[in-house]
Amino acid sequence: MTDATTLTGCGTALVTPFNEDLSIDEDALRRLVEFQISEGIDFLVPCGTTGESATLDDDELCRVVEIVVDTAKARVPVIAGAGGNNTAHVVELAREYEKLGVDGLLSVSPYYNKPTQEGLYQHFRAIAESTRLPIIVYNVPPRTAVNIAPDTIVRLAAIPNIIGVKEASGDISQIAEIATRVPAGFKIFSGDDSVTLPIVAVGGVGLISVASNEAPRQMTAMTRACLESNWDEARRLNRELFPLMKANFIETSPGPVKAALAMMGRIKEVYRLPIVPVKAETKERLRAVLLELNLIEVAREKSG
Repeated sequence: MTDATTLTGCGTALVTPFNEDLSIDEDALRRLVEFQISEGIDFLVPCGTTGESATLDDDELCRVVEIVVDTAKARVPVIAGAGGNNTAHVVELAREYEKLGVDGLLSVSPYYNKPTQEGLYQHFRAIAESTRLPIIVYNVPPRTAVNIAPDTIVRLAAIPNIIGVKEASGDISQIAEIATRVPAGFKIFSGDDSVTLPIVAVGGVGLISVASNEAPRQMTAMTRACLESNWDEARRLNRELFPLMKANFIETSPGPVKAALAMMGRIKEVYRLPIVPVKAETKERLRAVLLELNLIEVAREKSG
């Protein structure tokens, strides 16, 4: 295991590759992990939203995590997604992940239930008390219908093994408020590729990224430029990568990013319902962006 309490930089919210029969494509997953590490990614996040975790049963979740941990071999930290709207179930999953040797957990706020702020606090407190693992709370109101308010984040930051938050609220003012109120050392990660620069500027320590599935080296370089206060370079890379960041969300993620990875020859383009293949016009836009970034070759496109 690595020390997740020192976690910074760019981590990839890994897709989960599937075979045509909808089983996990374990070989493709191992290759994807190797690709990420060889390109210099700082950490890996399997079984999050981008990994279609809501469609994986517990055995599959654990198998994905097991493969990522085994393939990474402690070269980078593995922060596994363990979230849901049944607190007792998340507690059990966290305990299983701990046995598998993950370095930490990313835990999304409960969806559908619409808990109060007190309910959110008690949910995450129960998870934290069930494990020794460091936990990053994940705030993504567009997916969960509930925002974790700054007051609640401040309360959660007092729990020793809740070490940070992945913020995908899109509210820069809220994120700036959190940065001014949490203790030194509490980590704020951008949960949206396209607002990494302002989040790091107000005190964030990195990014948990979708676009780094396709472009890990480039997204890592952009994040590091931000953290080194090399803002000219960070803005240059952001300008270059922004079309990819936006293209990944033309339709519901992870539809576009999986289509792009299939074009790159890294996975099969297979989804589990309710995620469906992206439209033809979305693929054309993705293809143009990938070509512009030299992530696919013209020769491969012509032969395909």
